[in-house]
Amino acid sequence: MSQHPTLKELLDSGATVRTAGAHDGLSSILAREAGFDAIWASGFEISAAHGVPDANIVTMTENVTAASLMVECSGLPVIADCDTGYGNAINVIHTVRSYEKAGVSAICIEDNVFPKRCSFYTGVRRDLVDPEEHAGKIRACLDTRDSSDFQIIARTEALIAGWGMDEALKRGRLYADAGADMVLVHSKSKDPDEVIEFAAQWDRETPLVCVPTTYATTPYQILAEAGYRVVIFANHGLRASIKAMQQVFARIHSEGHASAADDMIVTLPEVYELIGVPEMKQQESLYMPPGSSEK
Repeated sequence: MSQHPTLKELLDSGATVRTAGAHDGLSSILAREAGFDAIWASGFEISAAHGVPDANIVTMTENVTAASLMVECSGLPVIADCDTGYGNAINVIHTVRSYEKAGVSAICIEDNVFPKRCSFYTGVRRDLVDPEEHAGKIRACLDTRDSSDFQIIARTEALIAGWGMDEALKRGRLYADAGADMVLVHSKSKDPDEVIEFAAQWDRETPLVCVPTTYATTPYQILAEAGYRVVIFANHGLRASIKAMQQVFARIHSEGHASAADDMIVTLPEVYELIGVPEMKQQESLYMPPGSSEK
């Protein structure tokens, strides 16, 4: 696997970091193959892959395990969605140690209360922690990490909660002043007006991050021009895989034979190539006794 730039190197280059959501090793490989710069270890995707809602049901240990697989398999910088940091500032200290040890490039912690609820769930009361409390979490992250290469992203949900632009800017500035390496502002608007206005009023050097899930028709170039340095396409891989599996399973069940889905699936050799079977065969020929594997 070729050496890819680190997240800090990408940011220092001035590029906008195009980031794809993933939930396991294979989805991170596919994101890399598509040409993305970095991986978002999506809490939404990882939770869904476990068959549960995105509501802090999956443990930190399970999330770290998933993120570490993405690091190992993709070779790309991995940004881990750490929800609220799994508790208060003391919990966050443990979170930083665990993710940095796993080789993750950055963690993102949000100012929702614990346990969080997915930003797009409807009919959910939105309570945010006091901004000073979240700033304390940011400081705890900075004091705990071993290297500044391990980036800390502070995320505000003020726009999601309907608390307005002034509150979002106040919180973002406070988190930047606490030392956050980046600030993520989240929005559920159908157009990019909110995030573009936020960027226009942003008066800190701290780079901005956005997640165009609801304002999905907005090209990343527009967001880059507005001032966003990291653009995260957060959950499309998982959603695509659900649709594909639904269609394949339905056709096989309907027609009663596996070949009914041949035009909808990749070949086995394509899977072997993605997951490194050719490399494994080379290793077998180098290190295992003659005759222990087929030629």
